[in-house]
Amino acid sequence: MAGKRAEFGMTGAGTPGAPVLDTCRDVVTPEGVSLRLPAAGPMPRALAWLVDFAVRGATFFAVSVVLGLLGKAGMGPLAIALFVIFWIYPIAFEALWNGLTPGKRLLGLRVVAGNGAPVGWLAAIARNLLRVVDMLPFGYTIGLLAGFADPWGRRLGDMVAGTLVVHTPRAAAPRAVAAQAAMASPVPLLPHEQAAVIAYAERAPRLGMERQVELAELASPWLGARGPVAIDRLHAIANGLLGR
Repeated sequence: MAGKRAEFGMTGAGTPGAPVLDTCRDVVTPEGVSLRLPAAGPMPRALAWLVDFAVRGATFFAVSVVLGLLGKAGMGPLAIALFVIFWIYPIAFEALWNGLTPGKRLLGLRVVAGNGAPVGWLAAIARNLLRVVDMLPFGYTIGLLAGFADPWGRRLGDMVAGTLVVHTPRAAAPRAVAAQAAMASPVPLLPHEQAAVIAYAERAPRLGMERQVELAELASPWLGARGPVAIDRLHAIANGLLGR
């Protein structure tokens, strides 16, 4: 029975032998909670950076117009504004806004610590100051090479700071379990296994048919079915567990 349950992926993220179906980083927090962090690649990160660069550029232009009215007296404040806008901007946003900047939020990205915890001030400072190295010799060459070489797309700044940029898709509205005649499970299920079946039935409507089949067939050894039949049986078992 234990072997059959393991095949359904109920051993937890990061367990040796557990099936890996997504490109993500599996971590276990000090509290023993398993997390799956979907790492962002160079392209969405570059787009987020361009958005932030445009915001900073527009802000600096507006500030320079105002300070330009002061003549030479505005040169000092303009230099300070330049430093704040182009260096403090990403650090402050990431540390104070839970790993987000306007560009990252627009692209559905977030900076987190390597263990999935919120990014702190020291990590935000380190990863952003090391952009100087990642930008060498031009156009983020070193950063791009490091991102393509690293399994989780991290640039050197992320490696040193121990951070990771992950996708944070917008939460979809909960969906009801598909209408299906309830049935009992052919094998006894532990509480966490029952929760896994119910979670599958609730999330399946948001997945494509091939993905639904792929996940449902992980339970084939004890479910006794494959393909669309496995999907229907998991929905029926979930309805049975929910008392429907």
